Amino acid sequence: MSTIPRTIRNVWRAGLKDSWRQILTIGDTKAGTLVGVDKYGNKYFQNDEEELPLRTRWVQYKNFYGDAAEIEPGWHAWISYSIDTPPSQGVIPNTGHEKWGYNIGYNPTQTRGAYKPYSTVKPKIATWEPKVATRG
Repeated sequence: MSTIPRTIRNVWRAGLKDSWRQILTIGDTKAGTLVGVDKYGNKYFQNDEEELPLRTRWVQYKNFYGDAAEIEPGWHAWISYSIDTPPSQGVIPNTGHEKWGYNIGYNPTQTRGAYKPYSTVKPKIATWEPKVATRG
């Protein structure tokens, strides 16, 4: 949590609407420069002057309830300090997702589209099925 003068300064820089959204989503106010926007509409910011080390980069998700699965691999490498230049400057790391056609941005867990594995192996234990004898 930040101090009161720092919070007031960040509200002045970022504006009331963005500051209120930050308080509701990340619990703190931050002000910085917009580095880029990905294809899903997430905005990426950086502030090297006033923030603590390893807290200088953050993402503002397009949806109010953002999920880390909605971050593209290049931006994820930048936000986790794996690379120094953001993908908006033309440097996109090779992640291997492209060759498989893996589309990120939607997490189908707990929905109808979730992955449900099934087994093609014959079970080792046979289940008991009762046989009904005819009465005669």
